[in-house]
Amino acid sequence: MSTDRAGFIAANTTVQSTALLPEIRLHLASESMPIWQMSDEERVAAGLPLPYWAFAWAGGQALARYLLDCPETVAGMRVLDVGAGCGLEAIAAAMAGAGAVTAADTDPFAIAAIEMNAKLNQVAVNIRQLDPVDQSGDWQVVMVGDLFFEQPLAKRLETWLRGLRQAGVEILIGDPQRTYLPRQGLEKLATYAVPTTSALEDSDLRNASVWRMVYV
Repeated sequence: MSTDRAGFIAANTTVQSTALLPEIRLHLASESMPIWQMSDEERVAAGLPLPYWAFAWAGGQALARYLLDCPETVAGMRVLDVGAGCGLEAIAAAMAGAGAVTAADTDPFAIAAIEMNAKLNQVAVNIRQLDPVDQSGDWQVVMVGDLFFEQPLAKRLETWLRGLRQAGVEILIGDPQRTYLPRQGLEKLATYAVPTTSALEDSDLRNASVWRMVYV
């Protein structure tokens, strides 16, 4: 992990828990912190992608809550968290007793944040800087939190997930009614009212559901 990235994260976040997940502590940035106020030009100059890792998104919170409430969902299993961000769902899976948890993200700052957050919560997570979409692995459960927010990514993601489901992999999705969430082949497992912030979302409360992919 880059010391500079770890230092940047420590300087621009505070350790906190969300109302829905008091069991998990994370390095998060509030909407008032400079990291969310930077212009695109300032981010480019700093070599900083959009800091998706600095916020606990509603879909990820719902999925993490579900895993902690229903640990048998992942207990003893090999789990992949796609686009892991701050690592919230991966940490929850590890706390729920998963046999092995991999958190994958393409953003090097997210990789640093996941490492810091896993250590903070004293769980073991295998952290990989890569895009696993379109790849195969020995995963038994693949988790997706809040990734259906833009069409090209959503189409690519759905095709890949349906292929994995056909091969017998369990697919779990946490989503607060994003525009490009698949409309067919999903079974709703739970819904949570997730406090959020109108600075980053369109309201201060999002209803986020956990879905299981049931057919292709």
